[in-house]
Amino acid sequence: MVMNCWEFLKCGREPGGSKVGELGVCPAATATRLDACNQGKNGGRLCWLIHATLCGNQVQGDLYSKLGNCSKCEFFKKVHQEEGANFDFGMKYADT
Repeated sequence: MVMNCWEFLKCGREPGGSKVGELGVCPAATATRLDACNQGKNGGRLCWLIHATLCGNQVQGDLYSKLGNCSKCEFFKKVHQEEGANFDFGMKYADT
């Protein structure tokens, strides 16, 4: 079974998560137009593409400002490895 970013990173920002009251719901968890991309729920396996995700305990900017960090992220690497030739980087959704 594949994991979404909030499950892997345990950030607590998914709907009903432990840190929603403090940090709000992560936009990756609610990006319904990205549902099923890389086999994830909503934007859960394209989090690098989504503005205002929480990484390194800081809210991040857009794809272009966070791409360097995301490409080093263990979750990004995991998704890439699991998806193999079917990996969808998501550039067609870059305006998300």
